[in-house]
Amino acid sequence: MSDMYYQVRTSGGINLVPLTTRLLANRKVFIEGEIEREKANEFIKQIMLLNIESTTEPIDVLINSPGGEINAGLLMYDVIQASKAPIRTYCIGTAYSMGAVLFACGIHGRYMLPHSELMLHEPLLGNRVGGNASSIRSISESLMETRKKINGILAKHTGKTEEEIEKATSFDHYYTAEESVEFSLADKIISFDKIV
Repeated sequence: MSDMYYQVRTSGGINLVPLTTRLLANRKVFIEGEIEREKANEFIKQIMLLNIESTTEPIDVLINSPGGEINAGLLMYDVIQASKAPIRTYCIGTAYSMGAVLFACGIHGRYMLPHSELMLHEPLLGNRVGGNASSIRSISESLMETRKKINGILAKHTGKTEEEIEKATSFDHYYTAEESVEFSLADKIISFDKIV
């Protein structure tokens, strides 16, 4: 998808600036679409830049994602947790799977638009499983370890027990904004003007 542009008037005339650059200048970072390695690397660079600029000004991470790769998501999670600048997360549409995990881990506020939705489930295998019995057992054990890790992260950020999280992630569990606040996945429902 090509970037949209924003017009900036200067003494030399009108310059076109990518909209994402303009929003980044206002400390707005987006997690959009499928979460994968390239997007995770771009996210890290943006958070790093904003931390270099200020460790006291908050960063707003706006999420509208169906989820994606667990390893890429965990890398983004580590960056959010380690950021010296406070990070607030916003669900602006849907935050499913790893997108929901990233949303729920906001330490300095987790906000949802009224009609936004979260979805939690167990980690899924990305590819068809094949190979000998030992390989399949190894994949299964790794998947169970990943499930435990994700459930631990969600338990930490919601105050729920790992058993409660395991029950909530045992199937595709969708949460309205109200249900997300009730389950401690979100802190507050806000209107769009609060983001701007």
